Amino acid sequence: MGSASSGLRVRPRSAVRRRFDQLFREIAKFGAVGGAGLLVNLVTFNLVRHVTGLQVVRASVIATIVAIVFNYIGFRYFTYRDRDRGGRTREMGLFVLFSAVGLVIENGVLYVATYGFGWDSSLQSNVFKFLGIGIATLFRFWSYRTWVFRTVPDEAREVVVSAEALLDEEPEPRRSRARARAN
Repeated sequence: MGSASSGLRVRPRSAVRRRFDQLFREIAKFGAVGGAGLLVNLVTFNLVRHVTGLQVVRASVIATIVAIVFNYIGFRYFTYRDRDRGGRTREMGLFVLFSAVGLVIENGVLYVATYGFGWDSSLQSNVFKFLGIGIATLFRFWSYRTWVFRTVPDEAREVVVSAEALLDEEPEPRRSRARARAN
């Protein structure tokens, strides 16, 4: 009586829809790791700043480095675990390079706010630290997905797409198969 007995088959998703879904999943995973990394970054920043008495930007650089290490582990083993693992040395080198650029962006915003405008209260420092993280995150997302965690070669991707298409197809009901064998 339901759609399963009607004999209609669900069409496989279009290539555009699959790419959109894949990008959405990637952004969600990047956001999950990034959100946890943001928490690590801000907690470390405030702990280092208040426990050690270091200057704002120095405390921020230390916190950013701790978050970069945390994020690499999350990105490699969660967000981009399906990506090419061939050149680990190249991957780590590019990750460090692009993370360093992100560190400069992130802490440059804090530096300008603190030393350029004199906004150095605890609240102001956290707001500009957060703003710098946001701007640097856009750069990191683009650079990591484009250069660091390369996609799997097209041949392997075709195998995955074919397998996903098979999984998306609705199985034939058992009664229909039995009738087909009887005929």
